[in-house]
Amino acid sequence: MHEKVLVINCGSTNIPCNLVTFANNLKILIHMKIVIIIISISVSTIAIAQIYLSRSTQQTEQHSYKVIKKFDKFEIRKYDAALFSSVKLNQKGYKESSSEGFRILAGYIFGDNETKEKIAMTSPVVMELGDTSKMMFMVPKNYNLKNLPNPKNSKIVFEKEEEKIIAAIRFDGWADDEKIEKYKTILMNELVKEKLSYINKFSFLGYNPPYEVMNRRNEIVVELINYK
Repeated sequence: MHEKVLVINCGSTNIPCNLVTFANNLKILIHMKIVIIIISISVSTIAIAQIYLSRSTQQTEQHSYKVIKKFDKFEIRKYDAALFSSVKLNQKGYKESSSEGFRILAGYIFGDNETKEKIAMTSPVVMELGDTSKMMFMVPKNYNLKNLPNPKNSKIVFEKEEEKIIAAIRFDGWADDEKIEKYKTILMNELVKEKLSYINKFSFLGYNPPYEVMNRRNEIVVELINYK
């Protein structure tokens, strides 16, 4: 006795429905695999690019310092004297003033000066915090007040920072006014706990360019008084 197999054809075709379903599922799987491959390649490309950018940032000339003492949440550093280009800003807070300050100083080092000379970027970007703000770029060591090109923008001035002792606290990710205020408060509380006196003028240090999304380094710093 033979069993009868019922085969139902789909639509106007003579192809059994189970074969049509299998073919459709196979197409879906192939498309999903292609999408996964594309996503994997994109993620790998982004990761490689970020690693390259991170290494480039590490090679950027930085304001040199020596760590004197480390605490659980902050550290004390001795910074060398350095020359800075700076611009004072009327806005209060990081969000309102950072874009304008960076635009003015970046314009200067990218050639908006009397000799149209391009000057290497340094790190970190410094922003003094308060009722008004001031952004500063460290001048590369191969420049001084005699060989620096004059800025076209009259808001830009040069100032020398002497050797100093500072306390620094670090945080990762993207900086904003809320995070800056949070870590400033933490640093203040830690300094009070350790009975360390400081000048009440805090600064934000940003080490990464805007397009670098991995391994971002931000710091809040303040100068200490009579540290021994």
